[in-house]
Amino acid sequence: MEKKIITTNRKAFHDYTIFEKYVAGIVLTGTEIKSIRKNAINLKDSFCKIEDNEIFMYNCHISPYEQGNRFNHKADRVRKLLLTKKEILKMHSKIKKDGYTIVPLEVFILKGYAKVEIGLAKGKKLYDKRDSLAKKDQQREIDRKLKY
Repeated sequence: MEKKIITTNRKAFHDYTIFEKYVAGIVLTGTEIKSIRKNAINLKDSFCKIEDNEIFMYNCHISPYEQGNRFNHKADRVRKLLLTKKEILKMHSKIKKDGYTIVPLEVFILKGYAKVEIGLAKGKKLYDKRDSLAKKDQQREIDRKLKY
């Protein structure tokens, strides 16, 4: 059971503190899976919303498939995510009560199916971002010193 990572939302890790992670299936149409397999997907500004006990992913750009004809898909359409009702209700209560947001973190292929890892996150303040950058720099320096 090996997963092939297609893309990672690095901006999400920079802008948010991730508390919980979930794996969800994506409802795709037509040539979208072929474009995903060719790494033609961008999660940079994407986010998720819960509407009527269903979860949807917005602003996820999947480029049209080059060999696709008139049956090609729209690049920025809203895509439904597949999660259990229990997981959706748990996330919905945390969003309402604690002010979390749902952010797509990475897209991967597992057993031939496209999956997305989503995270319950809270936005970082500017000083938190600076703090995490300073920690990364310190860790990089430590690793560099240990290497020699």
